[in-house]
Amino acid sequence: MRTAMLMGCFLLLACGKGKAPAPAVSAAPAGGDASALEAEAVALWAERVDETKLAAALGKYDEVRAADPANRAALVRLTRGWYFFGDGFTTDKTIQAERWQKAIAAGESCLNLNEEYAKRIAAGEKPKDAVGATTKADVPCLYWYSTALGKWSRTQSISVTLKHLSTVKAFIGRVEELQADFFNYGPARYWGAYNIGVPFGKDPEKSEQYFQASIDGAPWYLATRVLRAEFLHVYNRDRAKFEEDLKFVIDADPNSNPDADVGAENVREKNKAKTLLSRADELFD
Repeated sequence: MRTAMLMGCFLLLACGKGKAPAPAVSAAPAGGDASALEAEAVALWAERVDETKLAAALGKYDEVRAADPANRAALVRLTRGWYFFGDGFTTDKTIQAERWQKAIAAGESCLNLNEEYAKRIAAGEKPKDAVGATTKADVPCLYWYSTALGKWSRTQSISVTLKHLSTVKAFIGRVEELQADFFNYGPARYWGAYNIGVPFGKDPEKSEQYFQASIDGAPWYLATRVLRAEFLHVYNRDRAKFEEDLKFVIDADPNSNPDADVGAENVREKNKAKTLLSRADELFD
């Protein structure tokens, strides 16, 4: 139980040994036809459920970025893609940390396309304050940057993650202000986990409300139920609900809403659900 909650705390917090990591997006040759490269990247991205295709898509999007550094779509895909590559395809902490670093770096580049935000950061303003300069166009950058930051924090110390928690909260809060339904009601999903994962002031009632709001808004996105099982149901010692949520995910059609384009992510969540369910005796001992 204690181990699960500690991991939960790590999931929610920011990262870095005192500061966010230096950009780590792999170098790519400059030049080239960005539009042709992007078409290739899009085709590979559509098959991202396959690890090799996701890796190839990220490489191609990196070429797009090199040919067109201000290509927001490529930077969003790099941020989201490197996050997904770390979250869905390995449990090796070192590999995960490397991949999430690249997501963070791409997210920083993406946010810096907003000239006002970049100007305020360059002037020494903290990201949690400069985030007020962001607009709806920045929402994908904000969300995936924050999500990668939170995941990477699992590889860092508690003191460091606590130091940066306010930044993560500010970014997610800004996403909520600008587009609350972004990525299948992602902000509500975050607050659902946050209200249990924080080391102090846990609020299971708020957690349930947020998780349910996210599920009601996007019932086809399976990660919300996996997180609710891992955080809320374990905390409440409710094994019946824990198993109910995870069995729902395991039995679900990952492509129940093709328009949402989260089939690949749902396939990985189904795998997570099976692993988590296999740990039920350990978690409820």
